[in-house]
Amino acid sequence: MSRVKQPANQKRLTNVATVRLKKGGKRFEIACYPNKVTSWRNKVETDIDEVLQTHTVFTNVSKGEVAKTEDLKKIFGIDNHSEICIQILAKGEMQVTEKERQAQLESMFRDIATIVADKCVNPETKRPYTVTMIEKGMRDLHVSVKPSKGTKQQALEVIKQLTESETMKIQRALMRIRLTIPAREGKKLRTKVLKLAVKVEEDEFGEELEMVIQIDPGCYREIDELIRTETKGRGQLEVINLKEVEEGDEKLA
Repeated sequence: MSRVKQPANQKRLTNVATVRLKKGGKRFEIACYPNKVTSWRNKVETDIDEVLQTHTVFTNVSKGEVAKTEDLKKIFGIDNHSEICIQILAKGEMQVTEKERQAQLESMFRDIATIVADKCVNPETKRPYTVTMIEKGMRDLHVSVKPSKGTKQQALEVIKQLTESETMKIQRALMRIRLTIPAREGKKLRTKVLKLAVKVEEDEFGEELEMVIQIDPGCYREIDELIRTETKGRGQLEVINLKEVEEGDEKLA
């Protein structure tokens, strides 16, 4: 029996997630492993070999048609398949069925709501919202998920939208931190720290400056760097907790 020879410019792949990029009037595609494209874009997955099924640029993944070298050179300026694959991975559109797309959007919607619930509280009760309550608030605002953007970035945008809207009362959970600073640097640093504090719980100056303050979590890095550099590592910063929780609540750090 004679065997049908597969053309040299064809590669057959199975169980593929295809990412497509239209450029220079032509279509280019790459074959990826399912569920890995989003992980790569969110910087969760960093090993390109875990994302790409093959370091090959196609014109049609499902038919196994490999892109011509002259087309790659003309449109991308290079003919290195691996480098072009990364460009397509970053800028291309993932081809999925409507059912897969819907499942992906629902999963991302839930992930975004979970991040928001973990970072925020009701300003009146100081208690965290449930994920379900955040999801309702997002639906009331008609928040649409963007598959190409990371969930953390979208969660921060949702927090901003919810804060500015009348939908629900919400604010970023405050981080409680304890600072211990040598007296020599304490006087100068105290003024700078107070500018970054939302609320001061303790402020004692003796042989050293001891403070317990509440801050927006976004200021943590700035305060940490300030203390490390100004005290040359002699100052101490300790996170007490991220959320204000009442007795009986599950403590979330």
